[in-house]
Amino acid sequence: MMMTSLEQVDSMIRECEEHGYYRNEECPECGERGKFIMSDEESKNLGKTTAGVLRHFPDKYGLEMDERGWISLEHFVKVLRNRQKSFHWVRRYHVKALAATDKKNRYEYEDGQIRATYGHSIEVDLDLPTEDIPDTLFAPTTEKESELLLESGLKPSDRTYVHLSGTYESAVEAGAVRTEKPVILKVDAASAIENGTEIMKAGKDVYIAKEIKAEHLEEYEEQPSEEEVEEFQEND
Repeated sequence: MMMTSLEQVDSMIRECEEHGYYRNEECPECGERGKFIMSDEESKNLGKTTAGVLRHFPDKYGLEMDERGWISLEHFVKVLRNRQKSFHWVRRYHVKALAATDKKNRYEYEDGQIRATYGHSIEVDLDLPTEDIPDTLFAPTTEKESELLLESGLKPSDRTYVHLSGTYESAVEAGAVRTEKPVILKVDAASAIENGTEIMKAGKDVYIAKEIKAEHLEEYEEQPSEEEVEEFQEND
């Protein structure tokens, strides 16, 4: 799907001296046209590599990751510049800008280190916020898998944690990536937490847990229409 000029502008990253990094032509806080940081194409390419390294293959780049998923930003940038000529332009502030403006809050930067907050396939022991978790969360699945999950519960498959959505809409959006007919499961997060399950807030609308037992799951009363799914797929 071709992007409009407005969508391209919104993806461009700039920096306002007063309000920091943002994705737009003008600072959303003061309206000033900030300093150009990187283009839409540059941020997409850097984002794909950053996500891959932080979630799946730090060893491939010779980077040390601690048990909480943190790596040194300085080392990451140095290795990235040395290994891929297409990233010769990358500096630490580019990665910090990427993390700060990510719409889904997929990254954290702190004290010279960076990590992904969800989506890991490698073993990590994340220490993310566990306060103010919504009483109800949602999980997308397929028609084929839904009956099995309702019997056996949610367990990680290709990821280290089970990923849950904070709203029905975000669950449909996540499900539309996998299948044309997603089935949305309702998660009784309040009872799961009461019974000892730790649920953490990992992104703007993403929550993670090691497991959700079947007793806390049921099929949601509302299921997405073909039109809803197609809309998310077209906008992907």
